[in-house]
Amino acid sequence: MHRIALTAGEPAGIGPELLVRVAQQAWPFRIVAIADRRCLHEAAARLGLPLTLVEDDPGQRAPLPAGQLALHPAPLFFPATPGRLDARNADAILAMLRSAADGAGHGRFDAIVTAPVQKSVLDRADAPFSGHTEFFQALAGIQQVVMMLVAPGDAARPPLRVALATTHLPLRAVADAIQPEPLEHCIRVLDAGLKRDYGIARPRICVLGLNPHAGEDGHFGDEETRVIAPLLRRLRAQGLLLEGPRSADTAFSPQRLASSDAFLAMYHDQGLPVLKFASFGHAVNVTLGLPYVRTSVDHGTALDIAGRGEADPGSLKAALTEAARMLDARAHG
Repeated sequence: MHRIALTAGEPAGIGPELLVRVAQQAWPFRIVAIADRRCLHEAAARLGLPLTLVEDDPGQRAPLPAGQLALHPAPLFFPATPGRLDARNADAILAMLRSAADGAGHGRFDAIVTAPVQKSVLDRADAPFSGHTEFFQALAGIQQVVMMLVAPGDAARPPLRVALATTHLPLRAVADAIQPEPLEHCIRVLDAGLKRDYGIARPRICVLGLNPHAGEDGHFGDEETRVIAPLLRRLRAQGLLLEGPRSADTAFSPQRLASSDAFLAMYHDQGLPVLKFASFGHAVNVTLGLPYVRTSVDHGTALDIAGRGEADPGSLKAALTEAARMLDARAHG
């Protein structure tokens, strides 16, 4: 049985409430909540839902019944109030994430699933924090990881997977970041991740251009002709199945969706609006390239509805399901 760590995220956001809602069903693997005990009990009381927290035993892998969560305590420094950020808890939140990463790195957890954090609380001049993805990458000492969002498919359409060549960069910095070496590494991490974590023997990747109309032969920018296209030609010659660079405004057609296992967007807001339109609230954020499986929700802390009992646990449930499915793919690879 899998052991999956589930971090509670920003304590003033909807994360604790989502964990309580997740606990209301029995899962076919062991979920270990890394959270503040009082925060979870208070969330359960507000929701009027049962919650029993069981002290986690690192050697125990048995799933728990509905209404229970295994707990790895991550105490807050100050009590949390829904909807009201408190920067005094920032170090406690970072300690929660480090505890998850340390456990996964040493095999105590098979995967990490994260509820959302508030970057404005955690980002400081002396210790910048740009997101979970970069934080876990740094802790693992990995040169480059790839952020990919996944919208689950159904009988009518295949899954939509959109990876990012750059993540949390100002738009004016994106063009300078599109360079041959990091882009090649990104493509190789994506290709390897699709093989290892999705069981796709020969992944078909559609690579988007950076500029309108993919540069239109250099008329709207030269990143495609100077960087992207030559790299794709070289990697195709080595056996990778790569299409592009494609214009982003026509890349997500039904025909190309059916013929692509993943899309690689050049920047955050190029590919993710399409994916979130298709499946917001039920999509999953995946980090490829880490030594362990890591997934997350596709939304933020939702401070405006925190504590009101309105948060939808759909994306967190999808993230747990995706993490278990990825672990199964690794086990059978």
